[in-house]
Amino acid sequence: MIKAMRTAATGMVAQQMNVDNIANNLANVNTTGFKKSKIEFQDILYQKYRKAGTATAVGSIVPNELSIGYGTRAVATNRMFTIGNLQLTGNPLDIAIAGDGFLQIQHPDGSTVYSRDGALKITGDGSVVTSEGYKLLPEITIPEDATSVSIGSDGAVQVLQYGSDTPTDVGQIELARFINPSGLEAIGRNLLVQTGASGDPIIDIPSQSGLGTIDQGYLEMSNVDVVDEMVNMIVAQRAYEMNSKAITTADDMSQIANNLKR
Repeated sequence: MIKAMRTAATGMVAQQMNVDNIANNLANVNTTGFKKSKIEFQDILYQKYRKAGTATAVGSIVPNELSIGYGTRAVATNRMFTIGNLQLTGNPLDIAIAGDGFLQIQHPDGSTVYSRDGALKITGDGSVVTSEGYKLLPEITIPEDATSVSIGSDGAVQVLQYGSDTPTDVGQIELARFINPSGLEAIGRNLLVQTGASGDPIIDIPSQSGLGTIDQGYLEMSNVDVVDEMVNMIVAQRAYEMNSKAITTADDMSQIANNLKR
């Protein structure tokens, strides 16, 4: 009975992590560019009482093994990079990536990080930055006399300056793509970091090298489906409840055994 308690306890821990992950998805339902994640589980080692294919005393072969598992454990968090719905904002500095690319951002420590959050801003010196003030890479500076900003689907940034009818090129947005985006490490603030599992970035202008195009005046919303997450939460809650009942049942059986009298 002790084994059953420990096995069911691993199920409760696993479902608690599952609910924690679902709660994080739901909490970020309105986070720009957020990608939902899913916990993946594996069964644990088995105690084998008899192996399949073992010969019996009468010379026959056992067709099935006799083994009992020790529960489950979480092994991975798989981030789902499906594209979220695009929301029209009308803000010329809001951009959405229609494809697999990531914006390149300069982290305060000097490293390059990546994001799908296209809510860009302009600082007092004209630098294009994220909501946290991190500079977009390659750096783009908007002149102080610019009256409008235009960002093409290929990432070309042009401005109209006061007194001029001719657009002026001020920069080029470049995107990065990874062979395994699920291998990127999330560090908060809508930022992702390259890891050995993600592979090296493939950098090019939008619409090239399998990268998406740029939609100006739009933001990509979270790809979290509230209904799906609520269903997943109910399933996880029921699984947690069933594992707790398994512990209660094992405890009742142990109590019966302890109360046996000769």
